Amino acid sequence: MALSSRRRYRPVDYWPGFVDALSTLLLVIVFLLTVFMVAQFLLGREVAGKDDALSRLNAQISELTELLALERATGRTTRDQLSSLTASLDAVESERDRLRAAAQSGDARAAEAGGRVGELQGALARERDLSAQARSQVELLNQQISALRRQIAALEDALNASEKRDRESQTKIADLGSRLNVALAQRVQELTRYRSDFFGRLRQILADRPDVRVVGDRFVFQSEVLFDVGQAELSEAARPDLDKVATALVELTRDIPTDIAWVMRVDGHTDNRPTRGAYRSNWDLSAARAIAVVQYLVSRGVPPQRLLAAGFGEFQPLDTAATEDAYRRNRRIELKLTER
Repeated sequence: MALSSRRRYRPVDYWPGFVDALSTLLLVIVFLLTVFMVAQFLLGREVAGKDDALSRLNAQISELTELLALERATGRTTRDQLSSLTASLDAVESERDRLRAAAQSGDARAAEAGGRVGELQGALARERDLSAQARSQVELLNQQISALRRQIAALEDALNASEKRDRESQTKIADLGSRLNVALAQRVQELTRYRSDFFGRLRQILADRPDVRVVGDRFVFQSEVLFDVGQAELSEAARPDLDKVATALVELTRDIPTDIAWVMRVDGHTDNRPTRGAYRSNWDLSAARAIAVVQYLVSRGVPPQRLLAAGFGEFQPLDTAATEDAYRRNRRIELKLTER
């Protein structure tokens, strides 16, 4: 009865579970931040590419605008030349008419006037040729201006399309981030549910062991249950309990969907007193014990990719007091179902 009373009123240490919950929450937050940074990086790279394309388009528009202004100036010069030639042509025609009138009136200088008329007719023909060339140049310039306007319109359409694609890309990235967040939350919820089911099974299986405790979301085995003092080889007495754990893990592997990344982490812990024997430090001893448990579980059918061994040495104590009871509590093996 005294032993039963001690089991019933043993205080439960919630602190490791609380710390582990905070660690899980921190991992989720870090993952979300990583997803957000990747999305921002992709968005920044695509926006930078759009900015470069926009800069090139603006440069082409500027170049075409300058060319259009130059062509317009050339057109004005050609028109001025055409006006001048037209005025000269009118003057020549007036002089020709005057000379013809003088020739018809019987003036003594009729012969000279006739020669002058021929000369003026030649000049008139040349002026007409120049006028035709000027008109051709003006028509060509008008065609070039129309082509430039079409190019500018095409560039504006391309710029609008680029801006539209940019907006669509930003919307897609935002939607992707939202879906990733939802998927992550669903996976965390699913893993939490399977973790609760698994530890519920272990509670039933190991309910009669006072030296195996449930602390938060992990099972804690005192090292003396599994190993002799200072050793990392499993004792024969430890094998039945570990067989039960292996059976539960094999069943859990079949239940959890394959797209959920999970592992059973086996953590080895020691007290802070120096080691003696084959192990140079408590870190070596704790890691060797964790590896021994993992190897035994693999030998009982647990997939090795679902197991993780970690040694913490004396650096994660449950009790910092320098007493035998504190040393015993700190020497432990912890099982924790977590994300990979």
